Amino acid sequence: MMKRRSLFTMVPAASALLALRSNGKPIPQDALTAAGFTISVQCWSFKEFTLWEAIAMAAAAGASAVEVFPGQKIGGDLGDNKLDPSLSDEDITKLLAYAKEQGITPVNFGVTGISKDEAEARKTFEFAKKMGLYGVTTESLDALDTLEKLAKEYDIKVCFHNHPKPSSLWDPDKIWDAIKDRHENIGYCADLGHWATSGLDPLEVIKKVAPRVRSFHMKDREAVGKWTHDRPFGTGVIDNAAILDEVRKHGFAGNVTIEYEHNWKTNITEVAQCVGYLRGYSKIKA
Repeated sequence: MMKRRSLFTMVPAASALLALRSNGKPIPQDALTAAGFTISVQCWSFKEFTLWEAIAMAAAAGASAVEVFPGQKIGGDLGDNKLDPSLSDEDITKLLAYAKEQGITPVNFGVTGISKDEAEARKTFEFAKKMGLYGVTTESLDALDTLEKLAKEYDIKVCFHNHPKPSSLWDPDKIWDAIKDRHENIGYCADLGHWATSGLDPLEVIKKVAPRVRSFHMKDREAVGKWTHDRPFGTGVIDNAAILDEVRKHGFAGNVTIEYEHNWKTNITEVAQCVGYLRGYSKIKA
């Protein structure tokens, strides 16, 4: 039976100010909620559409930001072009202008592979800089030395993402052991649904790794320990409110990205419910 989470155990908003924030470039103030994070939609949620359409759908759902992914057809003024770091400066300018018209700020790019070869990796960071991004999301842990160097140089977060078992980074301890002593711009993109599928309680994981969480792929699920489809926040067993409380104790100011991998062609109303949950949380906790 599904549990419905009630709104929300209060914690002092000032707790976020008691911890050191990481050194990375902040998300623009107008894209942040009163609780200090941004509500974004992973455009993968709208992968059946063009990026142009996905940006408009994210705006219609009430989000203020998007996380873009490589390979999506851009559409709109850019036609059949696909999003990747080779996108021309002119096309980046057009894309950003359109996002601004929609009231949307691109904040993150991924999940993307990044080479350990510095010259190749630099292409991703140059693209992120031109896009004005807060972070890049990857599973390229083998490239950590290169990623740390470039994360410091460009002042951009590197957010390590987890897929479920048996993928290489399903175990959060593997990421923790690799990054715990690295630069503050190195951290997690915490995919809560994938942890649940792997049999891990997302809240218990977050209690350990919260100081290093830089972004989320936030989800709710019916159960822990097996795959179940995504559902609107607050209708499943993942305690997203308590998870946000934990990371905010450590000054979290990144992107809370809704990634909704269900009802692919008709999920905008469910994404909007998730946005509403996060806006309700933010209003109460501000």
